[in-house]
Amino acid sequence: MRLRVATLLAGIAAVLAAVSPAASASPGAGRDVRPVAAPGAEGGQAVYAGGTRCVLGFNVRQNGTYYFLTAGGCAQVGMAVYADPGLTVQLGTVVSATTGGVALVRYVEPSVERPGSVYLYPGSQDITTAGRPVVGQRVCRSGPTTGLRCGSVTAVNVTVNFPDGTVTGVAMTNICTEPGDGPGAPYFSGSTAVGLGIGGSGNCTSGGTSYFLPISPVLSAFGVSVY
Repeated sequence: MRLRVATLLAGIAAVLAAVSPAASASPGAGRDVRPVAAPGAEGGQAVYAGGTRCVLGFNVRQNGTYYFLTAGGCAQVGMAVYADPGLTVQLGTVVSATTGGVALVRYVEPSVERPGSVYLYPGSQDITTAGRPVVGQRVCRSGPTTGLRCGSVTAVNVTVNFPDGTVTGVAMTNICTEPGDGPGAPYFSGSTAVGLGIGGSGNCTSGGTSYFLPISPVLSAFGVSVY
């Protein structure tokens, strides 16, 4: 069956960068105005890179350095990723990417702690650990188009033929997805991260199927951990 990859269309709540004026170095000199650290987004919110919209999966860290995961067209090393479609509030820069199209994005000020949670439209779910999906497990997905959707894992280690290539080791769910809900959407079970969305079929009116990459191999590949 020919499956579509979730179209990168989504909105994001407006995020404004604050500025902090510094004292003048000498009388009559202009003030040195410096932006504070760019805000940290939560999992499930849209992020932007060039003309591409993706979804922030999970915030992760390595020792005292903070990053986030995303996927799809945003997974290009060196690409700047922003919080807004106008590309005015930079969140970070892609520092590594897997062949499967998952990106590790280092925050603009990587030593500033970021939220380790997923946005629930509304509310938040704190993510404290990561685990592997199992058949029958209840999981939820957060995405900018349809918000929070929950269901169960129906298969693991699946091979899926997408229009732009074949992906192996995928988990399948009965959770619907629509354009703008991915790629990169977080799949989680309570406070446990389980995967990053890569696409699906159907819709949230008549029902559908969605797929995600298990999170544990991604974390191992990048040498990072969830909170």
